[in-house]
Amino acid sequence: MVGVEALARWLHPTRGFIPPTEFIPIAEHSGLIIELGANVLRQACLDGLAWPGITVSVNVSPLQFRRLDFVKMVERILAETGFDPKRLELELTETTLLATSKARKPQCWQLKARGVRFALDDFGTGYSSLLYLRRFPFDKLKVDKSFVHSIEKAADAAAIVHAVVSLGRVSA
Repeated sequence: MVGVEALARWLHPTRGFIPPTEFIPIAEHSGLIIELGANVLRQACLDGLAWPGITVSVNVSPLQFRRLDFVKMVERILAETGFDPKRLELELTETTLLATSKARKPQCWQLKARGVRFALDDFGTGYSSLLYLRRFPFDKLKVDKSFVHSIEKAADAAAIVHAVVSLGRVSA
């Protein structure tokens, strides 16, 4: 095993498990995603301390990433938990980047300088601008599952995944 991904799950006392597709949009709309995201990052870093050498990936919401204090929040949690920044991978979606001003781009570079890694999540589902591969310091491209699941059944899906993997190698 080389890495794990933190996934938010909600066990409601009477309704049972509530999927993230239900509660994450509500948290984003209400602004609670800021606190939820910080708590998930903190818990992921604390849990990651028990797994030496394993990369811990955490999704970042557009609202979190756009905040002026995003870098400070990540740095504070890394300092509080003692987690090695080189083992942290922050996952951004194309939607996050599309909704982000150019002024926020240096945030990635600041964290990258401290060793934090970045993954472009669900590549191929959104705007899919290849400029993201040049403008942001991504270490990993995560091709959307709709393409990956269709590789054996659809020649076009296989061709798209092959092309994206090739682009990822060139941009790295």
